[in-house]
Amino acid sequence: MKPFVNLAEARLPDGTLFSLHKHDGKFYLKYNGLDLMSTALTFSEQLLAEKGCEGLLEGNPSRPKDPQVLIGGLGMGFTLKRVLELIGRPATVEVAELVPEIIEWNRTFLVEHNGPLLEDERTKIYLGDLYDLIMKGRAGSYDAILIDIDDTPEMLITEVNGRLYTPGFLEKIKQALRPGGCVAYWLAMPTPRFEKGLQKAGFKVQAFPAKPHEKSKRTRHCIYLAHPK
Repeated sequence: MKPFVNLAEARLPDGTLFSLHKHDGKFYLKYNGLDLMSTALTFSEQLLAEKGCEGLLEGNPSRPKDPQVLIGGLGMGFTLKRVLELIGRPATVEVAELVPEIIEWNRTFLVEHNGPLLEDERTKIYLGDLYDLIMKGRAGSYDAILIDIDDTPEMLITEVNGRLYTPGFLEKIKQALRPGGCVAYWLAMPTPRFEKGLQKAGFKVQAFPAKPHEKSKRTRHCIYLAHPK
């Protein structure tokens, strides 16, 4: 049996522990010992990029000349990789990541899987909280905002993340979008209460079932795509 190797750990001030592991050629990211994501299951994170960037594809006549995309949560880089594949050049893909060690793991261990995503000239890393970036940012900054941070608004990685789903923050997201822009959320399961919250905040919402793996029989996860009305 091949060993399960602990590669690195990072602890947040609130005590939350992130850890990176490798087993049988695959990488696993955990928090507080629980599975968060792995290189074996990337389908739904890629779908987040595909749904959020539908209007930004190369060859699309309505594509902005220089698309601006914001990703909330770097994770293992699956969504970033797919966005870079889809939107071509010129473009800017800003990634807000709170944990510096996760950024470093993408530059070191995970290069084996995803390649040097962070060295791409289109990638811009913001070390900090997505909440602060949006609250302090300028209106009309992004064509697409893709968020993959918590399992659901009721199943948070850290308690402070609850502010990412408040009506006030949803309004700031709406303001941060360019005309025709959208926000897309990856959630571990359909969350009707959050869907209603988006609608109440002035978004037209579509829900897309998402498989963990392309060959999975069940669609456990959900992508919510929201456009300002």
